[in-house]
Amino acid sequence: MKEKAYYEKVNVKNETLLRNLLQKMPPYCKQFFIGIEPTTSSRTRIAYAYDLNCFFDYLHENNPLCSKKDITEIPLSVLGNLAPMDIEEYLSYLKYYEKDGVEHTNDERGLKRKLASLRSFYRYLYKNEMIGQDPAVKVDMPKIHEKTITRLDIDEVANLLDEVESGESLTEKQQKFHEKTKTRDLAMMTLLLGTGIRVSECVGLDMDDVDFKNNGIKIHRKGGAEVVVYFGEEVRSALMEYMVERQKITAADGSVNALFLSLQNKRISVRSVEKMVNKYSKLVTSLKHITPHKLRSTYGTSLYRETGDIYLVADVLGHKDVNTTRKHYAAIDDDRRRSAAKYVKLREP
Repeated sequence: MKEKAYYEKVNVKNETLLRNLLQKMPPYCKQFFIGIEPTTSSRTRIAYAYDLNCFFDYLHENNPLCSKKDITEIPLSVLGNLAPMDIEEYLSYLKYYEKDGVEHTNDERGLKRKLASLRSFYRYLYKNEMIGQDPAVKVDMPKIHEKTITRLDIDEVANLLDEVESGESLTEKQQKFHEKTKTRDLAMMTLLLGTGIRVSECVGLDMDDVDFKNNGIKIHRKGGAEVVVYFGEEVRSALMEYMVERQKITAADGSVNALFLSLQNKRISVRSVEKMVNKYSKLVTSLKHITPHKLRSTYGTSLYRETGDIYLVADVLGHKDVNTTRKHYAAIDDDRRRSAAKYVKLREP
C-alpha cells in the first residue's frame, strides 16, 4: 500500500482534531465549518474552532441565558440577540483572563484574529438567515502597531551558512551531534534561504519532489495548491550532497519517502527545524530572533532588491494578495526612493 503524502497525513490529523473540537460546541457550528471548507485550509479551520470555543466558554460563564445550559446547548437566539457592545466586552475580557487556574492573555494581534474568526462565523450565520442581525460586523478591528520586520543581512547569511558547515562555535555537546546532522542541516538552511519556502513546506518534501534536472522542488502551498519552486546552484549543490547521504538511510515506517529525517530516522518536524534555526542563528546574531519565517523574509528581501518586481516576489512566496507582499517590503521601496536623491546634481561642486 502506497504511503500517504505528508500533507495528506496532516489534513487527516487536523480533520480528526476538528471533529473532537466540534463535539464541545453547539450543533449549528458544524454547518459553518462545512460551509467554509472549500475556501480554507484544515489548519485555518482548527484555528477558527479554538477561537469559537473560547467565545462559547465566555458566553457560558458570563451570559445569564447560557450559564445554566451546557455549552453544546447554547441556542442560536442568544447569538442573534447580542449587541456590538457585547462583542466589545468579550474582546476586553480576552486581554487577560483565567481558566482552570491558567492565566491567558491576548495582544492586539490575538484580539484581531479572534474577532476575525467571530466575524466569519457571524457572517455565515447571517448570510444563511440563521440569525436576524450581525453584531460582529459593527465592531472595529483592533489597530495593529506594525513591528519592524526582522531579516538577516547579506553578511549574516554567509556567516550563518559558514557556522552550519563548520560547527566550530557550537557547544561541546552540540558538536557531538553536528557531524551526524551537518549535511542535512546545511541542505535545509540553504533551501530555506535560497527559495523562501515555508517551514511546513520544507518538512513536507518527499525525495521524489526534488527534480535536479530542472532544479525545482514540488511543494504544497497553504490551501492545497501544488506548485514547483526553482532553486539555484548553491541550493542544488547542498541538496545533492545531502541526497547521497539520505539514500543510505533506512527510514522508519511512515517516513520512507520523507526527504529530511530526524536522528530517529523519522520525518523531521516543524518544531525541530525551528530549534535548528535558532541554534545556529544565535551564533551569528544575538540581537535578532531568527526563525524559519525570518529566513523566508530574508529571501523575499534579497529577491525584491535584485529584481524590483513585487509581483514576482508575491508569486514565488505564494502570497495570494500582492498587498501582503507590498506591506512586508515597503521599507525597501523607501530605501530605493531615498537613494534617488544622490543621483541628480543641480550644480557642479
